Amino acid sequence: MCKISFVNLIFISMVCFLLSLNFLLNNMVYFIEWEVVSLNSLSIVMTFLFDWMSLLFMSFVLMIASLVIYYSKEYMMSDLSINRFIMLVLMFVLSMMLLIISPNMISILLGWDGLGLVSYCLVIYFQNIKSYNAGMLTALSNRIGDVALLLAIAWMLNYGSWNYIFYLEVMQNDFEMMLIGALVMLAAMTKSAQIPFSSWLPAAMAAPTPVSALVHSSTLVTAGVYLLIRFNILLVSSWLGQLLLLLSGLTMFMAGLGANYEFDLKKIIALSTLSQLGLMMSILSMGFYKLAMFHLLTHALFKALLFMCAGAIIHNMNNSQDIRLMGGLSIHMPLTSACFNISNLALCGMPFLAGFYSKDMILEIVMISNINIFSFFLYFFSTGLTVCYSFRLVYYTMTGDLNCSSLNMLNDEGWVMLRGMLGLLFMSIVGGSLLNWLIFPTPFMICLPIYMKLLTLFVCLMGGLLGYMISLMKLYSYNKSKIFYNLSNFLGSMWFMPYMSTYGIIFYPLNYGQVVVKSFDQGWSEYFGGQHLYRNLVKYSQFFFLMHNNNLKIYLLLFVFWLLILVNLLLFL
Repeated sequence: MCKISFVNLIFISMVCFLLSLNFLLNNMVYFIEWEVVSLNSLSIVMTFLFDWMSLLFMSFVLMIASLVIYYSKEYMMSDLSINRFIMLVLMFVLSMMLLIISPNMISILLGWDGLGLVSYCLVIYFQNIKSYNAGMLTALSNRIGDVALLLAIAWMLNYGSWNYIFYLEVMQNDFEMMLIGALVMLAAMTKSAQIPFSSWLPAAMAAPTPVSALVHSSTLVTAGVYLLIRFNILLVSSWLGQLLLLLSGLTMFMAGLGANYEFDLKKIIALSTLSQLGLMMSILSMGFYKLAMFHLLTHALFKALLFMCAGAIIHNMNNSQDIRLMGGLSIHMPLTSACFNISNLALCGMPFLAGFYSKDMILEIVMISNINIFSFFLYFFSTGLTVCYSFRLVYYTMTGDLNCSSLNMLNDEGWVMLRGMLGLLFMSIVGGSLLNWLIFPTPFMICLPIYMKLLTLFVCLMGGLLGYMISLMKLYSYNKSKIFYNLSNFLGSMWFMPYMSTYGIIFYPLNYGQVVVKSFDQGWSEYFGGQHLYRNLVKYSQFFFLMHNNNLKIYLLLFVFWLLILVNLLLFL
């Protein structure tokens, strides 16, 4: 099953990539309509939109999916029902394909809901209470977005069809189109885990690592960004873009801070994904949709590789994810460590790796754009924090001595996993420059003073230095001391968002429900209702029983009374 899926997906990926090159060079768009049912005057039509964006994104998703499936062959080896797992991953990829090529709100909803449902099944794949809670949080957070999409579909009844692509430019100043844009933005924010819906993404790390590599790097979380790229006209011309810029900037900042306090390897990488999603959303809200697409594709490459390396490390560490127990892995697992470090450097924006081209261009565009100092600070400080947590991660995992048990079986012999990783390693190095030449055929000339040109590099270097320094034990313990305890607790728990989106929402309704049950259901209504009736019946029965038992005259007299009443009734009738 793994091999068949791998070969098919990689082949389709290659075809999509070559087609996207053709579409890019010739500036083509294919809009295909397939009439599913035609009954008298009614026709149900399925529409597909093929342009360079959809084909390129599809090719990347399929390539990562094929390598993840190949990687799963060894990673999920001990699982008896591995075929079920592969089927779930394939269903996920199919839903994603439907979402990518749909210019129609109905078929987008089908793909969108397919993603939500299959991601729930994958998050709860390892069946334990933590996975169930994480799956529930994921599913319920995403339901908000699904409802927003349904409302957008209902509002689109005011137009001629659900093909939103027809109406975006014509109706962009229309109130109804603004409302549809706001609902789509809400849907995208839930799927891409922007504030205030961020808590589900780190929780979803309960899924198997191959799932995290595919779902939480390149597909599910980027579906929201991709949908907004299609709706980008609405963002630029209204207040929606400004709101999104603020929220995504804060998400980027919050995730960067949170990752510096986290000790779970997968959660650190999940928070880094959240930070990069914030970056994509914020540059998209400023109207640079091509840059958002560029960063989306480069990020998918190195983040999938980062998750795969993390999976190989966890596999060797006997399923332990705590980075404090790791150390000196570069000696024991050199090839995995090399892949891990390269993907980490690509994430930081190391010159000439995949992440550099997109991040550097985004930050330079930000510098020449007309934005306020707060947004400017969020962009650059978050970039520094990215390098900070990456270097902290390297400090804990790669350097020093192994802090795990003395008897360990650390090796770099998982060749199936390594082959899957090496495929992505190549793309993480050359992917950025390749896409840069493709998406921007005319080179950007961004003219800035030398100190602004070097600001990005300076911020990265300062972030790396800070990441190394906060990991040193003296500073780390000072940070955890009483003085900073409340602050570090607040920053380390994603600004209390996981509590607010669980206890915060459910505490008062449950409390009120308890009061209602106690006071009404089991209180007054019980006292005056069932119990009251029961007590009265018992009392009257006891009274009559006493009468009948003690006095025959009364019993017979009552019998006479009953007869008289009966006779009177019969006479009246």
